[in-house]
Amino acid sequence: MGNLSDIQIKNWVKSGTTVAKSDGGGLTFTLSKSGVASWILRYRFGGKPKEKTIGRYPDISLAEARKIAAEDRASIQTGTDVAIAKKKAKLAAATAWTVRQLTEDYLDKQKGRLAEATIKGRRQQLRDYVFPLIGNLPAKDVEPRELVDIVERVTGKSSHVARLVLIGLREIFAHGIARHVIESNPSAHIKSNSVIGPRPVSRSRIMLSEQELKHMLPALASMGVQNALMVKILLATATRISELVNARWGDIDLEKRLWTIPAENIKGRRVQAANGEDVKDFVIPLTPHVVGWFLELQPLAFGSSYVLPIRSRKKAIGDSPMEPVTLNAAINAFCKYIMGDKCRRFTPHDLRSTARSHLGALGVDVLIAERCLNHSLGGLVEVYDQHDYLDERRHALTEWSNFLVRCEMGQVAGAKKLRPVPPLELN
Repeated sequence: MGNLSDIQIKNWVKSGTTVAKSDGGGLTFTLSKSGVASWILRYRFGGKPKEKTIGRYPDISLAEARKIAAEDRASIQTGTDVAIAKKKAKLAAATAWTVRQLTEDYLDKQKGRLAEATIKGRRQQLRDYVFPLIGNLPAKDVEPRELVDIVERVTGKSSHVARLVLIGLREIFAHGIARHVIESNPSAHIKSNSVIGPRPVSRSRIMLSEQELKHMLPALASMGVQNALMVKILLATATRISELVNARWGDIDLEKRLWTIPAENIKGRRVQAANGEDVKDFVIPLTPHVVGWFLELQPLAFGSSYVLPIRSRKKAIGDSPMEPVTLNAAINAFCKYIMGDKCRRFTPHDLRSTARSHLGALGVDVLIAERCLNHSLGGLVEVYDQHDYLDERRHALTEWSNFLVRCEMGQVAGAKKLRPVPPLELN
């Protein structure tokens, strides 16, 4: 080696003359008619002539080319065909899964295992916080430090969302290991407490008192008609916000005063329903007051199949239901600017807790109150008792909605105690 010099190479490039000059040891400098200057290593492997393109000049200098050629010759002597090895490496790089591709494959495989809302939320979190930074990076090249940086950035906005993002990253890279797309999991030793900090103390559920209801219910009009009606319906039916926003007019029979919640809309039963398991819909008896509130919502739906269609037409794609966060935001503003210290800040789910608490105070039997909230009866009761207590629940919810209306009107609620339902006897 050492036949060539930098000055010679620069002169050849400047003249544009086609050349192929050996530096020795198989390393050759070539200049094509089109002016492309390259380094080629010529060698023999298995008794046959071979060559490998090292790279272009001046991206790779004479000194760098000599160093690479020396390393390649050492590999050849130990039995490696360096040209084939380069092709394999290039193919592996071209076909390497990016973080985005691995994520989409992971989410696609979760259909039927995770609830659709969970998949949607996870996709949104990864799209917003992960893809902009490492979405196009080969999954095999991701370093733990990069994931820690992502989680720390999200923690600055929300520690809750940061934990969800970290959970998503762990799931994705574990999926990559199982698919043999990557050889090691960069999230394996990342501890949430070290990056995000300890979990905050869980917030206790709020059960609004009779006095708070008397202040809150008359003031609901300040939230707007639709929001006010939503709060009343959630309170009176003890349903979840997701069940209400996903309700369709076809699920509600105002003449028979029944609201059927499909199994796929019920928390904890969506995945079972998606897997074809026999999961029952839940039928809620509607009181006269609740029927009236639904009737008030009808003209506000503007012909949508949903009871509560999405409000922003810019966001709507076809016929879509309202996002639950819409009511959350309205309640937050209502508690902060309207209620003040007259009523504790509550969430839509606190309305469900409030209903359960007051049903007990009204003397409703525990079993009936639990069925009003569509809670599983559990154990032998669930096995042997297939009666769903529709009449008993209608009676209990009627007393509860009457209580709410009295609170709204400022009357003394003092509802009469319901006659307890006799306890169930099992043989």
